[in-house]
Amino acid sequence: MKRYDVIVVGAGPAGLSAAIEAASLGMRVVVFDENARPGGQLFKQIHKFFGSKEHQASRRGVDIGRELQEKAESLGVEVRLNTEVVGIFEPLFVSVTEGENITSYSAGSIIVATGASENVIPFEGWTLPGVMGAGAAQTIMNLHGVKPGQRVLMVGSGNVGLVVSFQLLQAGCEVVALVDAAKRVGGYGVHASKVTRTGVPIYTSHTVIKAEGTDCVTGAVIAEVDEKFKPIPGTEKHLDVDTICIAVGLQPMSQLTRQIGCEHMEAGGKVPVHTADGATTMNGLFVAGDVSGIEEASSAMITGRIAALGAAKRGEFIDKEQYDARVEELEASLEKLRKGMFCKENAGRTDMTRTDEGLPLSMALLRNGYVTQDDMKNLPNSGFTGKSGVHAVIECTQNIPCDPCRDACRFGCIHVDEADMVRLPEVTERACIGCGMCVAICPGQAIFLVNSEYAPGLATVTLPYEFLPLPQKGEKGLGLNRQGKPVCAAEVVDVKKGKGLDKTAVLTIAVEAGMENEVRFYQKEAVEHV
Repeated sequence: MKRYDVIVVGAGPAGLSAAIEAASLGMRVVVFDENARPGGQLFKQIHKFFGSKEHQASRRGVDIGRELQEKAESLGVEVRLNTEVVGIFEPLFVSVTEGENITSYSAGSIIVATGASENVIPFEGWTLPGVMGAGAAQTIMNLHGVKPGQRVLMVGSGNVGLVVSFQLLQAGCEVVALVDAAKRVGGYGVHASKVTRTGVPIYTSHTVIKAEGTDCVTGAVIAEVDEKFKPIPGTEKHLDVDTICIAVGLQPMSQLTRQIGCEHMEAGGKVPVHTADGATTMNGLFVAGDVSGIEEASSAMITGRIAALGAAKRGEFIDKEQYDARVEELEASLEKLRKGMFCKENAGRTDMTRTDEGLPLSMALLRNGYVTQDDMKNLPNSGFTGKSGVHAVIECTQNIPCDPCRDACRFGCIHVDEADMVRLPEVTERACIGCGMCVAICPGQAIFLVNSEYAPGLATVTLPYEFLPLPQKGEKGLGLNRQGKPVCAAEVVDVKKGKGLDKTAVLTIAVEAGMENEVRFYQKEAVEHV
């Protein structure tokens, strides 16, 4: 039986990060994954990550995945694809399917990084072709280049539902609506805002009750729900769609740890009981990433590295002093991502009405996915009022772990507390040159530049734009407000693109004076949304 120092199960962000950390310490590592390519979810994550520089903030998941793959290869990590681990057994060996054969491998330690699977909800017609998980739609689009449908209903307003909705729009699909049974949008407000400003409505306190069709989806029926999440008769609404995407959460894929007999706890699914370094109740077996608790990919990569350090310590590839110092550093980095309005301690809370700074949270944002004019006036440091010339307006109104806007401006026009990146960013008194780097860098696409003095009777709005074809200078269209409704004529006066902007175009449009604080999206032609 071939032996390795570490066997990693799963080649996603946690698994590859664990393999890299272990290999860098001199351990002989193999990674098994049932898929045809490594990287897990990263290769379909075309959006920019949140966090700070140390968390790969403002980099796209697909680029991070490619980098992890190359790093693992350079360190001699053996990555075995199209191989499924069918069991883990004592004393620390795995059985793997390879073609028609089953082969066993032993190890000093095993790290399980199998990730998570999508939850489903049953409703009438839910087995029809055209009903799919949001992650499945993302795979179809971003890995295979195929549109999952033309007119889509998204069920679920967490980050997955919001991010995939935006990517559906980028792929040329029409997102007819998002619905969520909860009273509030579940994901980051900035994710919701970039969807609603394109004209997509979000219906909270609503759910899907029926998929219409015989051989495939031809429509959907949604309805308002009561306090107990039961559909309210008489509130039904028909939507003309051919696809229904389900984004109602994830659950850890802990089948292997359950099979071997590790202790588990209930935490949005069966999660293996584990220590801070991922050690389970089975000696030598570690967990990392979503199988150890659902979080973002940035957190998964850090937990993978911590688990590898636990395995290295067990195998005496690192001494206690080195282990303690490295783990302390990584845990401090992880803790930064676990702060803010969306941290675990706040999960399920509906009583939050103010930011950490004491400012009122936008109720319109929580219920409908967009901030209002009055909401912005409650942010005295946003640059929304009282500034002349070109200046930034930051529509980030929730405490989330993110600070790349600070580093984007080399002139110090934006301030974020270095000790606590969940604090709201502030526009400083420094003069803005209008370069637009902050607009392109912001992962939430929540920064805009406005100039109320562009020309007599005209103002400009500079905004992020990630749709093809790109508008051209001189093109005329419409300025859409935060709800995605046309409010005035607009003309493209500048389009910046290039490697430094990482596929986010910085679009400047001229609008009539007085509309610069309302317009937040550009549209060449009006598009009707249900």
